[in-house]
Amino acid sequence: MVLYTYFRSSASYRVRIALALKSLAYEAVPVHLVRGGGEQHSAAFATLNPAELVPVLVDGEVTLTQSLPIIEYLEERHPAPALLPEDAPGRARVRAIAQTIACEIHPLNNLRVLQRLETTLGADQKAKSEWYAHWVALGFAALESMLSQSAATGRYCHGETPTLADCCLVPQIYNAERFGVSLDAYPTLCRIGQACLELPAFQQASPDAQIDAA
Repeated sequence: MVLYTYFRSSASYRVRIALALKSLAYEAVPVHLVRGGGEQHSAAFATLNPAELVPVLVDGEVTLTQSLPIIEYLEERHPAPALLPEDAPGRARVRAIAQTIACEIHPLNNLRVLQRLETTLGADQKAKSEWYAHWVALGFAALESMLSQSAATGRYCHGETPTLADCCLVPQIYNAERFGVSLDAYPTLCRIGQACLELPAFQQASPDAQIDAA
């Protein structure tokens, strides 16, 4: 397998965690999202993903885009260890947590959105940081409530083993910290995030451990 990735990309980070949890070997091909205007906009990369986004996973003759479908593909092809619970309510809960991050928080704070705020709307760094913090706070408040008030929450987002939800949570916490967002109001998220980072798979997948880290 080949993973086209960028060390700070939240979506790529999710997939790297899933691959590491499942002990799946892959070749990492870095795609720098900033250098030269962004290598993801090259004609060569656009043939892999017309959306010009990472990650892209190539598995033999199969080329996949979008982090959550990629992880679900890995789950179906390599079911152990499982990243989704056995029961339907549990699977729905884990997907809801994951999509709260991947569909509600992350898109509003993606690199191209922040660049658009600057180049088209004239937002300075302070305005961009306030924009970022607003959407993270809104999403994290919802997640904190979802997790702290549910008996299904354990050491991790769902029970005592990492799931798809944790694959999404840890990268979003990393990004929030990188942008200087206070996490004091989210003790459950921080507890779970720290528990995840104690696992070798999460350490191997971290941005600082990637070959393109700078």
